[in-house]
Amino acid sequence: MKRELIQDAELVSNYIRGDEGALSVLIERHKQKIYSFIYSKVYDRDITEDIFQDTFIKVIRTLKRGKYNEEGKFLPWVMRIAHNLVIDHFRKNNRMPKFDNAGEFSIFSVLSDSSLNAEKSMIKDQVESDVRRVIEELPEDQRQVLLMRMYQDMSFKEISERTGVSINTALGRMRYALINMRKVIEQNNIILTN
Repeated sequence: MKRELIQDAELVSNYIRGDEGALSVLIERHKQKIYSFIYSKVYDRDITEDIFQDTFIKVIRTLKRGKYNEEGKFLPWVMRIAHNLVIDHFRKNNRMPKFDNAGEFSIFSVLSDSSLNAEKSMIKDQVESDVRRVIEELPEDQRQVLLMRMYQDMSFKEISERTGVSINTALGRMRYALINMRKVIEQNNIILTN
């Protein structure tokens, strides 16, 4: 793994110094992962192809301007560009994937994947950051219950004892926290993908 990162970094340096072939090697090396990632979000080959090309146009422009400084983390950087372009595509076409709250705590399923590779890790960090921002929008009593339940893994009985409210009140606050989070997500067009 380490060796490939060094090779990517060398290829990036070579491309910046004028070796056009170095970029072809990078694209060929990572094409399948990037293309598959984009397709897994848009489920359309033509759109995937467009976003893939736009991703590398952005990569080339950034490298040509000398703005690349990802310290050998080429693939995660490109994946982040692709992810942002997927989001842009959905915003432009007003086809935001809707948040499905079929299960009470489904919003947090995106936070529980333990076998993450580099690009998934970057996306997971962004999702966690988005979720934290949404949680900050909640009223204090709802935020308190949600944090105890989801991040401290407390039972509703324990939450009830800690906060001095009934179990039913704690359950109600959790329910309203999830309803309010869904509203904030929809109002702000936040995409929670993994």
